[in-house]
Amino acid sequence: MFRDVTPMHVSRSAAWAAASVTRTVLTEIIDGASRAAAEKARRKLVPGDLLSALDRNVELEVGTKWYDHSPTFRGLTGVLYDAEGAVVPSRRRRGSRRSSAVAGAHRFEAGVRKLLRSRGVTAVPVMVRDLDGIASVFLTDLARDAAGVVREDSLRTPSTRGLSGRTIGRDDVLAATRMRLSGGSLGQRALAGARAAGQDTSAG
Repeated sequence: MFRDVTPMHVSRSAAWAAASVTRTVLTEIIDGASRAAAEKARRKLVPGDLLSALDRNVELEVGTKWYDHSPTFRGLTGVLYDAEGAVVPSRRRRGSRRSSAVAGAHRFEAGVRKLLRSRGVTAVPVMVRDLDGIASVFLTDLARDAAGVVREDSLRTPSTRGLSGRTIGRDDVLAATRMRLSGGSLGQRALAGARAAGQDTSAG
């Protein structure tokens, strides 16, 4: 994902931290959807469970660029207009240019299915697709934010970065996580997990 948004080098600890943050976010979304499904005595998640989870916890609304490309969210994301102010029909939206994150969706599908199993649930294919797409967009946004942190830091205090001025490190990912998830409980859990992941990689 980092290669999609920046030519900067990415440290191993940064890559692990970003993966950890994304996994924490997906776990929270799956757990929220699982609670909604359990209320209806189901262990297989459907898109309605995802919507219920988002309704109950605004912190879970991440990777929102995916919403415009998913049938699950159709009609919930507002009306799109073209450059001349005309409403864009849904069939034209589907044919519009997609971001690298959206075009790259499916890359996390195996990981999503594994994570679902680890939480004791399964999901219908369209739900797996939504989780995969949200993860792809979220991680792309996180990578872009981390690259921005490096650029900003390098411009402000170039001497502090030394030879690693163009390298994205774990601390840059942590800073991007704070920006992306604010200071709520989800953000705190994601930061804790990312710190642990970065330390484990450094130790290895």
